[in-house]
Formats: sequence, structure tokens, C-alpha cells
Amino acid sequence: MSPCMRVAVLLSMLVAAQPICAADLMVDHVNGYTLDSSGKLQRFEALLVDDGKVVATGRHADLIKRAGDASVIDGKGRTLLPGLIDAHGHVMGLGAMSLQADLTGTTTLDEALARVKNFAAGHADSPWVLGRGWNQVTWKLGRFPTASELDAVVADRPALLSRVDGHAAWANTAAMRLAGIDRDTKDPSGGRIERDAEGNPTGVFVDGAIDLIANRVPEPTPTQREQALTEALKQMASVGLTGVADAGIDRQTYALYRQFADQGKLSARIYAMIGGTGEDFDAISKDGPLIGYGRDFLTVRSVKLYADGALGSRGAALLTPYADDPHNSGLLFNTPEALTAMISKALGKGYQVCVHAIGDKANREVLDSFAAAYKTSGGKDLRNRIEHAQVVALDDIPRFVDLNLIASMQPTHATSDMNMAEDRVGHERIKGAYAWQRFLEQGTKIAGGSDFPVESPNPFFGLHAAVTRQDHEGHPPGGWYPDQALSITEALRAFTLDAAYAAHQEKTLGTLEPGKWADFILVDQDIFTIDPKKIWSSRVLETWVGGHRVYEQPADETPAEKTAKPDRKKSQD
Repeated sequence: MSPCMRVAVLLSMLVAAQPICAADLMVDHVNGYTLDSSGKLQRFEALLVDDGKVVATGRHADLIKRAGDASVIDGKGRTLLPGLIDAHGHVMGLGAMSLQADLTGTTTLDEALARVKNFAAGHADSPWVLGRGWNQVTWKLGRFPTASELDAVVADRPALLSRVDGHAAWANTAAMRLAGIDRDTKDPSGGRIERDAEGNPTGVFVDGAIDLIANRVPEPTPTQREQALTEALKQMASVGLTGVADAGIDRQTYALYRQFADQGKLSARIYAMIGGTGEDFDAISKDGPLIGYGRDFLTVRSVKLYADGALGSRGAALLTPYADDPHNSGLLFNTPEALTAMISKALGKGYQVCVHAIGDKANREVLDSFAAAYKTSGGKDLRNRIEHAQVVALDDIPRFVDLNLIASMQPTHATSDMNMAEDRVGHERIKGAYAWQRFLEQGTKIAGGSDFPVESPNPFFGLHAAVTRQDHEGHPPGGWYPDQALSITEALRAFTLDAAYAAHQEKTLGTLEPGKWADFILVDQDIFTIDPKKIWSSRVLETWVGGHRVYEQPADETPAEKTAKPDRKKSQD
């Protein structure tokens, strides 16, 4: 053997004696699941990580040989899943709930009033009483609440309480007086003031009318904003969310996110949509899209627009009147020309456009506006989205393919709305509502989300709703329009790979393939083998983002404490 050959052999032996790859973390003995890039489900026993990214998944016997000096975490046979991504939430809104009266889950008007009274008493120094979460449908009230009813518990200062969907607000007399609201106040464009038989405002303001009073509410202080973000991140980590598409931010929130990213305080990856194409968009977009800031913790490359209101408050724009309100067809927020101009402006600067559309008329308007904007501004390849795509005319569903649109949908909206949705739109129109399989069958990607705080941020509630089309008590038997239900693999894909795709992040997030960020969770049960009715009760034991643990279930937290949190009944934001 020549000298050169002997050196080559020695070098090869030295290489073989070393670990095949570098790694600083091994998560071993797990019941692991991930999708691959094609969406096929893969199983594994161990996960190897280096510098926050996945090196490999596979059998224990294979990866232990490659672990080298890596720290080893014993998974103890627990189920490991990719970190879950909420494709449509409101981060600051979730955090703000901790600073306001929470009316979520109240079943009667009296219960809601009692919560407001207690909150007001406990915050006597607050100049306003603010809150969110009421729903007159679950109260079985048959009408909206009134200012006089709210006056009975808060009369000494203004009070403003958002409906659970964020598309209506309930004010007391002091708030209306401060805002100068009386019978002569006209309904603003895209909004409605609820009135009595004499034309007097009753205290409820729908969609665009909310700002008549909300504009008088003092802006939160920087400290309150930081508290809200910290609380939201804490809640998200506790339920296994490692990423979220934040559906509408302003300049102050953008600055706060960058501050937290710089300080290493973001524990979830935020894909933020700029709210509208006005001054905030001009300010934030002046240097172009922000992509992968702070080790991929912050990306701002999209815009959030609104076409209409929500179904629960009858603000969703319908092609024909509401089945249970024949004189009302809902509210469009913009003219077709104005919406097309906003879409064109954002596309022209290279920003993905995400448009809220609930009713079939609103969805058609959005489809028409995208078609018109593409002709003048291009941007068809930007993975534009319709947020909610909730009630769509059957003839319009194929247009999502033609226009290369993603359907950003929230499974728990179906199970929360099933108590009133068909009453609103009738038996025929419901066929194009919450129609997940109709979209999947034509090849449209569904990005799964919750719309928190409209709904709970817990993604296992969404996975459960997607698979069962039932509430947590198993109603209705067999599921609500079960032909539109997803398989558990399809549901997981909506909250991982396709949520990442909808954010242009499928090459770095959404699965546990080599080279992607090691965002994963350990949970207490196998969602692929348990009774689907139990999926919602899954508890997150640990949440890891970029190979770092950001949440561990407290040792003294019982299953009851973890799961006995109220459903957030609503419509949507």
C-alpha cells in the first residue's frame, strides 16, 4: 500500500470513530411524530438537535451513536410533536385579556354583569372599565344587551366591553355621553349603531361604529403593553404554540416585538401582519419586508385587511339577507374599488395580503378584488390568503385555486358557531360554510388557527374540532356536518406544515426535518391513537423553541386545573 493510501485509510478510520454529526441535544425515548415535506406522517424514537436546529430523527439505536457529547433528555415514552403554529391569532389582544374584565364563557346576562361589577370594584382607580367576551347568543337573550343594564353595575365612569368576536361593543351611558353619541349620531361607513324604536342608541355598536367610542379610550402605557405581551407569550407556550401569525399590528406593537426579539424575550415565533395599508403600513414598510429577524423569531411581510364583520353580530356581508333577519344583509367595510386599491398597494411593495372575509358577499368581493389587483400589480405568487373564508358560495370555492389563495380557517369557529350559523344563513347556504374538505379536495391549503382571544389559544381545541366537528361534551352526536371533518393527520398539517407554508416558512418550520428549527412539544397522550373525542383534553408537558425549553408543566398542576378552562364562544376577528 502506498504512503498516500495508508494516510487516506487512517483518516477514514479517525472519521469513523467520531460521531457522524455534531449535536448539543438529544431527546430520547419518545413516541415521536412529524410530517415530512410532502405531508406524509413519520414516526421516530429520538430527536437530535444542534444549535437550535434538527439534525436527525430516527431510532434510538441509530441516533445514540451520533449523539457524541450532546445533553440527553429522557422523553420517558411521551408523545413528541412538532411545535404547533396558530395561523391567525391576536397576540396583544390575548395578553390584554389579563388586564380587563373577562366575560368569556358567561351563560347569562346576569353572570356577565356580576363579573363586570366585581372587576370594576377591584379596579376602582381605572378611568375606564374595559372588557371582552360577551355573547348574547349563548345568553339566549334574543337581543343585544343595553347601556341601561350596564349602568346598573358601572355608572361612575365609562365602560366599554367588546363582544367575543371583536365586531361589536357594549357601552354604558357614561361612555356614550363622553363620546357625544345621541340619536342624531349617524351610522359611520361599515358600521351600525343599534337603536330602539325611537331611534335612540341602545348601547351596542357594530363594526365601524365601535371606533366612535373606542377612540376615546386611553392608549395603554408602555408598561401595560409589555405586561400584555409577556402574558400572551406565557399562555401560548403553556398550550404548545411555538408560532403565530398575528392578524393585525400597529407601529407600537411592531416596535415592541423588535424590542423583545432583541432582548431574547420572544418565546414564540411571530409572523406579523401590518394592520391596513395606511400610515402604519407606510412607516413599517419603508425599508421593505422584515424576514427572519432575531433567529427567525419575527417576520413582517404581510398585511391584514377587512372586508366585513362577523356572523354572530350579523355584520358579515351576505349575498342575500340573513335567514333570521330578512331586512339585514350585513356590512361591507369598503367599496370594491377601495379594497382593490389597498390590495394593489401592498402587493406592489412585495407584501402578502390577508383579508378577513366571513360572509359569502364579502368573500366574493375579496376574490374579485384579488383578480383585479393581480392584473395591475402582480403578486399572485405571494401566497395571499382569505382569513376565515367562513361562508363561501359553492361556485366561488374553485376560485381559490384559480387565484392561488390560501384558506386561513379556524376549526373551533365551526363548533362555536354551530348553535346559530344555520339560523343566520339557512340550510342551502350552510353547504359552503366551514367547508374544510371542499377546499382540501380541490388542492387548496388550509392554514389552521384559532383567532384567539376570540377562541381559546389552545390548539388542541382546534385539532379536536377539526376531527370531530363536536363540542367538548360530544355534541352533536356524529358531528356537525361531519362530511367536512378532517383526519387527524390533515388537522395536524393545518396547524404545522401548512400554517408554516402560509407564512412562507415551510423550509424552516412546521416539521422536524433536518435543518429546520427544533420547535417541538411533549404532550401527555397520543392524539393519533386515543379516542378523537379526547383530543381537546391533551396537556402540554413541555414546549421547546429553537432547542430551548420555554415551558414545563408545573409539578403541582393537576389535569383538572389544566383542562377546565372555558371555551371562548364567539364569532370572529
